[in-house]
Amino acid sequence: MEQPSRRRTAAAFAALALVLMLLLICSLNAGSISLSAGEVLRGLLHRSGEHAAILWELRLPRSLAGILLGGALSVAGFLLQTFFNNPIASPFILGISSGARLAVSLLMVGLLCRGFLIGSAGMIAAAFAGAMAAMGIVLLLSQKVRQMGLLIVCGVMIGDICSAITDFVVTFADDANIVNLHNWSRGSFSGISWDNVRVLAPVVLTALALAFLLSKPIGAYQLGEGYAQSVGVPIRRFRLALILLSGLLSACVAAFAGPVSFVGIAVPHLVKGLFGTAKPLVIIPGCFLGGGAFCLLCDLLARTLFAPTELGISSVTAVLGAPVVIWIMVRRRLRTDERGS
Repeated sequence: MEQPSRRRTAAAFAALALVLMLLLICSLNAGSISLSAGEVLRGLLHRSGEHAAILWELRLPRSLAGILLGGALSVAGFLLQTFFNNPIASPFILGISSGARLAVSLLMVGLLCRGFLIGSAGMIAAAFAGAMAAMGIVLLLSQKVRQMGLLIVCGVMIGDICSAITDFVVTFADDANIVNLHNWSRGSFSGISWDNVRVLAPVVLTALALAFLLSKPIGAYQLGEGYAQSVGVPIRRFRLALILLSGLLSACVAAFAGPVSFVGIAVPHLVKGLFGTAKPLVIIPGCFLGGGAFCLLCDLLARTLFAPTELGISSVTAVLGAPVVIWIMVRRRLRTDERGS
């Protein structure tokens, strides 16, 4: 892609920020009790009014979590696409999210059966361990399977195995608290509290800051591993950093929202198209804003389309994100055919 003009970059950031703010307002308005813009503003600024508790204790932490986790998943997808040099690599496709989800569900079921509760930090740690285990399997396979298409298939199979074990564990759980895992296992931002936000926000924002600091070596790595080495990028440490950061970001999402599909694939490509560049210095913050807006939109649709029944958020992200993935693959195939001819 060509280098974008500063005007286009500024306009794209402004558009993403505006869309994100509008979706945040809509998310705070929508629910079983519909609030006007004035009631939302009064409740947020003065914490007054009969619905202030609904805003502060239920809707605001859920919306902020949607922004943080959507941005985290989008950036994780961008990092994995850079690492594997493949446009459809993502935490969900490679089975990383499913590995994190399996680890969290096993820990929660194991502790709840014994009368113990797991805190937010414990959930992130368990999810990170599961994500790293799934990523380790994918990396081992990548040493044997050189074709990226086959590696993607292997990642999908790993994810399916982890999802099947998770569903088995959740289905046969008896404890009333464990039964609530059904909603989480379908993907949902519901039930996220301020305590959860206080734990996940520093983790996500720190990982995003570290990813942003890697913008320059990521840009060099996009031009090829040989070029990155020639300009002084320590390849082994750099690749390890990409793995750890993408795993940590994916783990935060799986720990608090369960499986959320297609965000990590679709949003980075939509953001690249919007900005007209793949420059990491622009794309990483763009992915965060775009991922947050995308997940807020999907969460809003999941809550309101068939209210009072709430859909699993992965059902909505799949409907909106899958066409983007199909478009990516078709466009890539067409470009390959054009070069061949």
